[in-house]
Amino acid sequence: MSDTLETVNPINGKAKRAESLREPKPAHQLRYDWASGEIVDLLTLPLLDLVDQARAVHRRHHEDGEVQLASLLSIKTGACPEDCKYCPQSAHYAKETGLGREALLDVADVLAKARVAREAGATRFCMGAAWREVKDGPAFDSVLAMVRGVRALDMEACVTLGMLTGDQADRLADAGLTAYNHNLDTSPEFYGEIVTTRTYQDRLDTLACVRKAGLQVCCGGIIGMGETVEDRARLLQTLANLDPHPESVPINALVAVPGTPLQDAPPVDPLDLVRMVATARILMPLSHVRLSAGRRALTREAQILCFLAGANSIFYGDKLLTTANNDVCADLALIEDAGLSIQRPRACG
Repeated sequence: MSDTLETVNPINGKAKRAESLREPKPAHQLRYDWASGEIVDLLTLPLLDLVDQARAVHRRHHEDGEVQLASLLSIKTGACPEDCKYCPQSAHYAKETGLGREALLDVADVLAKARVAREAGATRFCMGAAWREVKDGPAFDSVLAMVRGVRALDMEACVTLGMLTGDQADRLADAGLTAYNHNLDTSPEFYGEIVTTRTYQDRLDTLACVRKAGLQVCCGGIIGMGETVEDRARLLQTLANLDPHPESVPINALVAVPGTPLQDAPPVDPLDLVRMVATARILMPLSHVRLSAGRRALTREAQILCFLAGANSIFYGDKLLTTANNDVCADLALIEDAGLSIQRPRACG
């Protein structure tokens, strides 16, 4: 009996098997006890072996070949009191970056932009405010109204607002928020080299509040900040040993913005990004692995290799929070040429 599949696009794997080969596939066992050494071993595998493993996991759980388009909007820009060395929104570097403070956008303006994103094909609308922490009051009330409005458009709503309390997480959940983004950035050991105004435990405590409120967790990190392979493994270990896994895992490559302390960091090797995507897919089989910041520097071929390795979401639109993003038409052409499909809007209920 031949095991040969009929020829189809190799990216989305939509092959027609012979009737005799349509037995159910065993479920991939989810793990929450990964050791950092195991993850280093994955990250340092021969590239094609790693991609093969990741592709097998991806096809087992994401056979439809869909890519989710997520749109990202900065609803309050600049003057952040944090000192994250990669971030142009930090008030610590404002004189060098030239990025001024902008007030919180009006609810109507944000919802108008959400409608434009939905019409362009996005099914998830992410809103970011350059705050160290959420403070109760009119600004937070406006964010809650934004969340309710985005959900009324039958879009997923995600916000990143800094640290928050359990009560604030509950209020976001009551407003209908889908997910809360709070990245770990890097490993616990390297974190202090990048951020000094907030501890790693602060970030983990916020994630615990988010999960307790019943919200989905969106949490990932950044590579290219001077970390080692072991640091990358420790970041992924921390994420993969959360139970349950984050529903969304953004994988970012540093965008070295002039005026920030990391402005002279060397470009990230695209294959390192592929390795991070592939390893994240193996460790967290059910998660959306989001190809995020830094994608603009990738060739079409490198982006397709990331899709092959298990990425199934991109940030879509001409701008991220403060940095440029890929051309919309080019993204749509890339997805079509790769034989993938765009996730269509679904009623959020």
